[in-house]
Amino acid sequence: MTARRSSRTWLLAALALAVIGVVALVVLVTGQQSPPQPSPAAGGTSSSAASPGEDDPAPPPPSPDGTPTAEAAPVAAPVSVAVPTIGVTSDLMDLGLNPDGTVEVPPLERDDRAGWYEPGPEPGAVGPAVILGHVDSAEYGPGVFYDLGALTPGDPIEVSRADGTVAVFTVDRVEVHPKDEFPTIEVYGNTPDPQLRLITCGGDFDNSARSYEDNVVVFASLRETRAA
Repeated sequence: MTARRSSRTWLLAALALAVIGVVALVVLVTGQQSPPQPSPAAGGTSSSAASPGEDDPAPPPPSPDGTPTAEAAPVAAPVSVAVPTIGVTSDLMDLGLNPDGTVEVPPLERDDRAGWYEPGPEPGAVGPAVILGHVDSAEYGPGVFYDLGALTPGDPIEVSRADGTVAVFTVDRVEVHPKDEFPTIEVYGNTPDPQLRLITCGGDFDNSARSYEDNVVVFASLRETRAA
């Protein structure tokens, strides 16, 4: 398996792309139905409300000390994700960058799937692995991460990998943030242990901008690695 980029390189790339990439999770929906939102019991926070459509692509601040974390041992690429609490099982597609430098998101299809941001850490490697999915669409209805906001601390997330192992994560908290106040450092910054982030759209739907105003972010930590 080829060596992964250093944690420092991954952080710098993520910081430059995160805000724009997460904003790209906009979906074309009518807004008649509202996906579940995290409750206070989910241990999350919600920043102050953002004005509809005012997404801020300005670069986020750099790493506080610039010190990279230690390199992790090679970890196999993820192939699927399962979130039993909300009945989600999805194959994972690899996501990279669009020609304009924004982060790719899965295509809106009837067979909606989640995607792993491949330039970042693999789930189970040291650092924050990132998986993105749509909340819904006008044509196909609820998306793969429609119920993401219903998760609570302690819920399991299982990521199956190409070598037959399964990385099992436990939800730490679920947060909602206006898209122009996305917590880039907290989501993409270096961590001393394996972490997982699941991201989708949420909050109120702005009909004029044709997008949700917020992002739902699930923060999870590795609990165990087992055979499939």
